[in-house]
Amino acid sequence: MPTLNGFNANEVDPNFAFEPVPSGKYLAVITESEMKPTKSGVGQYLQFTFQIIEGEYKTRLVWTRLNLDNPNATTVKIARAELSAICRAIGVPAPKDTVELHNIPLVITVGQKKRDDTGEMGNVIKGYAKKDALAGRPAATAGANGAPPWKR
Repeated sequence: MPTLNGFNANEVDPNFAFEPVPSGKYLAVITESEMKPTKSGVGQYLQFTFQIIEGEYKTRLVWTRLNLDNPNATTVKIARAELSAICRAIGVPAPKDTVELHNIPLVITVGQKKRDDTGEMGNVIKGYAKKDALAGRPAATAGANGAPPWKR
């Protein structure tokens, strides 16, 4: 059996479940991207991890999956249109690698829907826009040290 080397639960705050982020528009960046096989094994999807970078839900994560490799042509068409929206919102129209889309602020429109697997509510990204789409909010710019404000 694995040993826990003196772990004491009284010294660590317990983990807790996150409720879904409320529906709305949030300034966010893509922090991770990964191609993963579909459950059926007959295709792949591109999963993006978005991190909210300001406001009450700063640091919260939201995911989207784009079925770019799928036997269903309509599914692929929808995924490619969503990827186009992300690229346009970020200002990188022809990326050669998904890492080119990372850490560039954009506005995501987040909604909620019931999950098929658990029946609980979860987040879904319903739209993407350029960062200036949040009227009245200051644009995220690099500071004196070159780091974006959410990394200072």
